Amino acid sequence: MQAKKRYLILLSAGACLLLLFHLGGVQLPAASRSRHDRSRHAYRPDQPWPHFSDPLHPFLPWDQPDTEEYNLHISPRQKRDVNAGVYKGKRCRMDSCFDFSLCHRNGFKVYVYPQQKGDKISESYQNILSTIEGSRFYTSDPGQACLFVLSLDTLDRDQLSPQYVHNLKTKVQNLPLWNDGRNHLIFNLYSGTWPDYTEDLGFDIGQAMLAKASISTENFRPGFDVSIPLFSKEHPRTGGERGYLKYNSIPPFRKYMLVFKGKRYLTGIGSDTRNALYHVHNAEDVVLLTTCKHGKDWQKHKDARCDKDNAEYDKYDYKEMLHNSTFCLVPRGRRLGSFRFLEALQAACVPVMLSNGWELPFSEIIDWNTAAVIGDERLLLQIPTTVRSIHQDKILSLRQQTQFLWEAYFSSVEKIVLTTLEIIQDRVLEHGSRSSLMWNSHPGGLFALPQYSGYLGDFPFYYATLGIKPHPKFTAVIHAVSPLVSQSQPILKLLAAVAKSQYCAQIIVLWNCDKPLPAKHRWPATSVPVIVIEGENKVMSSRFLPYETIVTDAVLSLDEDTVLSTTEVDFAFTVWQSFPERIVGYPARSHFWDSNKERWGYTSKWTNDYSMVLTGAAIYHRYYHYLYSNYLPTSLKSMVDQLANCEDILMNFLVSAVTKLPPIKVTQKKQYKETMMGQSSRASRWADPDHFAQRQTCMNKFASWFGGMPLVHSQMRLDPVLFKDQVSILRKKYRDIERL
Repeated sequence: MQAKKRYLILLSAGACLLLLFHLGGVQLPAASRSRHDRSRHAYRPDQPWPHFSDPLHPFLPWDQPDTEEYNLHISPRQKRDVNAGVYKGKRCRMDSCFDFSLCHRNGFKVYVYPQQKGDKISESYQNILSTIEGSRFYTSDPGQACLFVLSLDTLDRDQLSPQYVHNLKTKVQNLPLWNDGRNHLIFNLYSGTWPDYTEDLGFDIGQAMLAKASISTENFRPGFDVSIPLFSKEHPRTGGERGYLKYNSIPPFRKYMLVFKGKRYLTGIGSDTRNALYHVHNAEDVVLLTTCKHGKDWQKHKDARCDKDNAEYDKYDYKEMLHNSTFCLVPRGRRLGSFRFLEALQAACVPVMLSNGWELPFSEIIDWNTAAVIGDERLLLQIPTTVRSIHQDKILSLRQQTQFLWEAYFSSVEKIVLTTLEIIQDRVLEHGSRSSLMWNSHPGGLFALPQYSGYLGDFPFYYATLGIKPHPKFTAVIHAVSPLVSQSQPILKLLAAVAKSQYCAQIIVLWNCDKPLPAKHRWPATSVPVIVIEGENKVMSSRFLPYETIVTDAVLSLDEDTVLSTTEVDFAFTVWQSFPERIVGYPARSHFWDSNKERWGYTSKWTNDYSMVLTGAAIYHRYYHYLYSNYLPTSLKSMVDQLANCEDILMNFLVSAVTKLPPIKVTQKKQYKETMMGQSSRASRWADPDHFAQRQTCMNKFASWFGGMPLVHSQMRLDPVLFKDQVSILRKKYRDIERL
């Protein structure tokens, strides 16, 4: 009986299969393929975000016809093929698509193609080219160049943009030095157009490197391309405003916890995240505002939420929100990048990134985990809980780092461009590249030149981080411009006083006098070595050359007619050891803004306020000699040399630009001014009105190059312990200072 039942079941199953085959309902190959697809997309524990096919038809853009071609599903493989077509040199890396031999001959030099008549260039791209041409990397000789930059405007490659340059493909291919883009750098802010906004630039970039905004990790070529921030046409060319964090509030919380205010896209790429922001908006400490009121025909396509969103949007002032929020949401727009990114950095509002797949700006060198919160678009609802859980100490640290990064790399077009070039130079000169600490800590990679030294302890900025102290002695550099005719001259008295200092390692006399060097026996015998060097070309800037004979960290810079005692020298050096990154010294000067003449002014009045300490009697780190000689442009140094004036002002500008801090004035006798005016060698200079007028001119010329006024006012003066106190003189360490 049981066997009969089995036969009946088998017979029924066979009949069903025959019927199905006859009707075409089963196709074995397709079934096999279907099972394979299901297994490929099945959920696995190591894949927290499984792939779910969407059965709903996508919304069509209002201006897109409902055609079969438009509705075709693009597979991931097809997308990869499209992306591969964007950059033909997808596999390019420095070792395969860059000719290092061009850089070994003349160093890292950058050539900008000459502009052709009739070529239109946007203001933003002109700022980029001007920055390169004004930098120390620029060369006008293509034969000396290591890197080439197009004069053709490639910033905006959106075909709907008025800035779009047509026929760029032909123009680029006709460049005589193009060489398939090898050793070329292309700048781009916008690529692609409606509706998909791909990263296609509209021409074959060959083997060229890209400095591109809104670049995806999929298309980014690590160690070859450079991701730059999206900046507006109003972004300043030089200088730029400082960050808005004026003081640290403890605890570091503001009126709002999380804010955003911007456009909402109803359809198309980039619409999903912004359309969902209303889910976490509570109108209290989480204020996320969007508007669909943009574009000419927005009313024709608005959805049910538009009117309510627009009304809420108009209630809040964006700047007030920005400056009073702890975190700022930075969701993607049509492209991955957003203007909100730089706005949040400047406002010390910690950016919360919601742009999956965006290669963050300068990701090769910047550790963004120290300045931003990297979110996930798929986890939008968890963002408020996440930011609330961040400890206040971490918030303070994040906020401070936003200010450092903004001022170091993003506050101007110049800094963005120079950072890009420095990154490429580090790749080319691997043995002299910067460490992560140099890029991510004060003063930043633009002011920490690795060619100076490969050891962080040789720079004045990292002593505390490394747990070390500067060298315990100094080298005195005396600038001599007058012939040695008498044994009673001030320079000899100064030399003897400095040599008696317990901290003096050696004395260098820089002979910038037109007369021949004095005989060796004319110099007094001292307990420390005295080295006489003839100045290079007898110019003022030669006093700040990085002489190899300077072996100590500290340099005591002195004019030949300076009058200082040994005690004053000792005290100044003791103070400098606590502030090795700053200028410490005696004669102070100040600057001010003359509203009538609308220019900067220079004053030598004795007041409680100062912003400069003259290098005629000051101590600073020897690294500033290297920075003065290698960072500053030739135009400024030539101006100093031609005027034989202002070198001390320029050094103060440089150090304040690096440190963002004022110099430090130390106690010194009040007779200093009268004593200096009485010295014959320089009396004519200090009394000459032309000399003073020249210094006024220098102030404004220097401020123009730096993009603003870097000098910082201070009212701090450091005195010895018990200075002027009514106690026994025997209890005071620097007792001689009070007697002077």
